Amino acid sequence: MLDAPARLAAVDYGTKRVGLALADPTRTFAQPHGAFSQAEAVAELKRLRDHAGGLDLVVVGWPLTEAGAEGAATERVQQYVNRLRNALPGVELTTWDERYTSEEAKAHIREAGGRHTRENRGRVDAAAAALILQRYLDRDG
Repeated sequence: MLDAPARLAAVDYGTKRVGLALADPTRTFAQPHGAFSQAEAVAELKRLRDHAGGLDLVVVGWPLTEAGAEGAATERVQQYVNRLRNALPGVELTTWDERYTSEEAKAHIREAGGRHTRENRGRVDAAAAALILQRYLDRDG
C-alpha cells in the first residue's frame, strides 16, 4: 500500500480567527478545514504535519493593499509566518496574494444559501483559506 502524499495547507490569518484549508491528495482541489484561534491553528498544522502523510507546504494569504503594496497588515502576517516557521521546521512556507478572498468567500456562501452572520464567520475564514489554496494550486494552469 502506498503512503499518503504529504498535504498542502493554506492559512487565512486574522487577528481573531485563522482559517485553514487543505488540498486533496492529488493536489487538485482545495477544501475548507476549519477556523481556529491563532494558537489552535499552529497546533492543528503541527498535527497535520505529524500525521496522515505529513505536511509539505503551507500557503499563507498575503494581504496586499488594493494597489498591490505591502503595509501594516502584511507586517502582522509576517510575524505569524515567523511563528509558523519556528513551529513547523522542515515545512515549506510561502505567501500568496489574498486580495478579495474574504469577499469572494462570503459571496460563495450566500450563493449556497448561507448567510453571513457572526456565527458563521469561521466558515468565511476557512472558505477564504480554500480560495487562497485553490489559486495557488491553479497557478500554472
